[in-house]
Amino acid sequence: MYTNDQILEHAKELGRMMAETDAVDFFKRAEAQIHENQTVREKMASLKSLQKQAVNFEQYGKEKALAMTEEKIAKVEAELDEMPLVDQFKEAQGEVNSLLQMVSHAISQTVTDEIIVSTGGDVLKGETGAQVAHGAPGCGNE
Repeated sequence: MYTNDQILEHAKELGRMMAETDAVDFFKRAEAQIHENQTVREKMASLKSLQKQAVNFEQYGKEKALAMTEEKIAKVEAELDEMPLVDQFKEAQGEVNSLLQMVSHAISQTVTDEIIVSTGGDVLKGETGAQVAHGAPGCGNE
C-alpha cells in the first residue's frame, strides 16, 4: 500500500518530468516571446482595460456602451489572433494542455483497471469482481 504522501511525491516527480518535455519547452519559448513583444503587450493591456470597462458597463446597465466596448474587444482579439506569435503561443498552450489531459486520463484509466483486476473483474466489460459475481447492474450490465 502507498500513502497519500508517497503518491503526491510521485505526482511531483511526474510534474517535474513533464516540465522537461518538448511541449513545455515550446510553451516557455512562446510565452517569453509574447512578453518580449511590445505590440502584443500593448494589445493585451488594451484588451484587459476594455474587459474591465465591459464589466462596469454591464453592471450599470449601459447597454449601448457595453455593445461598443464588446466590438472593440472583438477587434483587439482579432488583431491578436492574426499575429503569428500569438498563434504559436496558443498552439504551445494547446500542446501542454493535451499532455496534461493525456496523463490525467492515463492515471484515471489505470486506477480503474487496477480496481477491476484486483477484484477479479472483467476489464473489457468495465465490471468489478462483485459485478461479475452477482450480475449487478453497472458499466456493462445495464
